[in-house]
Amino acid sequence: MIVGICGGSGSGKTTLLMRLKNHFQDLNPCVFTMDNYYNPIDQQHIDANGEYNFDLPTALNEQQLTNDLASLKKGEEILVKEYHFNSPPDKHVLLTIAPSKLIIIEGLFLFHYKGVKKELDYSIFVDVEPKTQLDRRLYRDQETRGYSRESILYQWENHVSPCYENYLLPYQKEANFVFRNDSRADYDFEQLVNDIEQKINSRVLQ
Repeated sequence: MIVGICGGSGSGKTTLLMRLKNHFQDLNPCVFTMDNYYNPIDQQHIDANGEYNFDLPTALNEQQLTNDLASLKKGEEILVKEYHFNSPPDKHVLLTIAPSKLIIIEGLFLFHYKGVKKELDYSIFVDVEPKTQLDRRLYRDQETRGYSRESILYQWENHVSPCYENYLLPYQKEANFVFRNDSRADYDFEQLVNDIEQKINSRVLQ
């Protein structure tokens, strides 16, 4: 069973991924992040002001991502370079990802990439107030990536927000579950895992 998690930058996709991994640890789930498929910087789009835009579908190697997900579904191991922002390619660690009966994948373009979307058995859209997302991104990118506040705000206005409006939000209504990552997160998590457990059980009985 392949479960997909989509949501904007700073919405909490990775946190939800790990919560689900821990909850379903008896199944030893395979976790799979689309961040590991960013193309090299020399292949990234440059905007009108000369800034790299990493918030476009072309920023990732869609074909390799689709192929690797299909391989996992067939029960095959894959090798993926773990991506770290601002690290040169030769510093990325090579990961071996083993298949599992439960695969959880997260990323921005989960629905937009048709080859990925068609493989999903269950999809989740993480919904958060934009201000909360921006606050999280400001903290993360200043503390862990060394970006200036001005640079983060520029990216948010010119890259991140248009990405969300064009490539994420239009698909929200197609998700099996909208996860409200706010004061209702614990309640929604309980509902979510109950829903996924029912789906797993129904597949076992088929």
